[in-house]
Amino acid sequence: VFIPVFYRLHLTSAYEYLELRFNKAVRVCGTVTFIFQMVIYMGVVLYAPSLALNAVTGFDLWLSVLTLGIVCTVYTALGGLKAVIWTDVFQTLVMFIGQLVVIIVGSAKVGGLGHVWEVASQHGLISGIVLDPDPFVRHTFWTLAFGGVFMMLSLYGVNQAQVQRYLSSRTEKAAVLSCYAVFPCQQLVLCMSCLIGLVMFVYYQEYAMSAQQAQAAPDQFVLYFVMDLLKDLPGLPGLFVACLFSGSLSTISSAFNSLATVTMEDLIRPWFPPFSEVQAIMLSRILAFGYGLLCLGMAYVSSQMGPVLQAALSIFGMVGGPLLGLFCLGMFFPCANPPGAIVGLLAGLIMAFWIGIGSIVSNMASGMAPSPHNISSFSLPSNLTTVTMTTLMPSTTLSKPTGLQHFYSLSYLWYSAHNSTTVVVVGLIVSLLTGGMRGRTLNPRTIYPVLPKLLALLPLSCQKRFHCTSYSQDLSVDTATFPEKMSNGMLKNGRDKEAMAVPEEGSAHQGNSPTFILQETSL
Repeated sequence: VFIPVFYRLHLTSAYEYLELRFNKAVRVCGTVTFIFQMVIYMGVVLYAPSLALNAVTGFDLWLSVLTLGIVCTVYTALGGLKAVIWTDVFQTLVMFIGQLVVIIVGSAKVGGLGHVWEVASQHGLISGIVLDPDPFVRHTFWTLAFGGVFMMLSLYGVNQAQVQRYLSSRTEKAAVLSCYAVFPCQQLVLCMSCLIGLVMFVYYQEYAMSAQQAQAAPDQFVLYFVMDLLKDLPGLPGLFVACLFSGSLSTISSAFNSLATVTMEDLIRPWFPPFSEVQAIMLSRILAFGYGLLCLGMAYVSSQMGPVLQAALSIFGMVGGPLLGLFCLGMFFPCANPPGAIVGLLAGLIMAFWIGIGSIVSNMASGMAPSPHNISSFSLPSNLTTVTMTTLMPSTTLSKPTGLQHFYSLSYLWYSAHNSTTVVVVGLIVSLLTGGMRGRTLNPRTIYPVLPKLLALLPLSCQKRFHCTSYSQDLSVDTATFPEKMSNGMLKNGRDKEAMAVPEEGSAHQGNSPTFILQETSL
């Protein structure tokens, strides 16, 4: 749904869509929200793996942070999106190989994968399907099947770090296929991560754990385990460390690139005179370096946070839901207008931070901790998507909370669904109260016609109230030429007949916009 709309609009930044659909104010609000989300999160991503490496190997913490930040900043700024994508390919291979080595060697030492599964089952680490529909239960079938979908949409549907990959594809079909390819690969990586956890559990049932390991933080267990397991195999511990840092490099490089892109396209280009291609590339590189330094500073701030580090990690999840809701509001509801979008986004952010921070403070005050049994639910592939998120939000199912504590115990997987729904509902109410899109002209290509089809059987007067009478056209066709874009999704100089022409299916971008040159060659 999202990729065809973004791709056919010939966008560079996902937040450019918000200006086409609403106005510049909404675009700036979306961009600033995204920048806040990513800068906070990147500080944590830089700091966390370096902290784990320092605790286990004694490697200097800040030398590790500085090296990771500088290397990533340099190759992202100089190589741009192409460098990010190709290094991601290499880093993915390193992650696969590193995890596979640990699984093979570890399972061989404890008697095979069959024995690992048997011991894990005996200790209650393998759970079945939980069909409880209660959204306050941390992990259930419904939470994973529905709440998890919204969480993934916020990450892979509207986040600039992912959208920039889709938009760099040569054809729309290739962009869609690349999106489909993400999910089996992601599930495989998560399955392997969970299997490493089971192998580690069984390993320490048979081998003694040192006093230092017993006192280590949970995030450091795997590195201690790898050092124990592979200490007699030269080079393999280093391979796993490379696996660990490959994940960080992949995330950081994509974030630097996306931050520089949205700053350039959403905050600089619309307000300053046109840049030449050389000037745009140089400015983009400066922005990438600047964000690299800023994230290094945020890594230091993360080191001073202590227990509040979890709150910084939670910000990434809390902001993703409202942004998803903002795009859904604009794309699926023709009656939504700029005031509704801004008020809806603010309402979603307020609700997100209220529940998220309230949950953290409430659990810290009551001393609640995640349940080991709940964390180790490995029986379903869909359940595996939650394991890497167990440190993001504390479990809230160990007691029977009441009042606000019960409200704060909403499963973290429902956060995106709840917050995006808040944006849509509030945005629609405000839009209808302020006259909807009456008096404004919409570009039909900014609307995905779901609502018009759902309301097709209702009276025409009802459809007109939701402004759904003129958006039933088929959006499955592409355009060879897209007209010059203006605020509120308007077409300059009226309807452009050439924009309605239908080229061959799967054709590549034909536009000559310098933003695509920037994206392909620099950022």
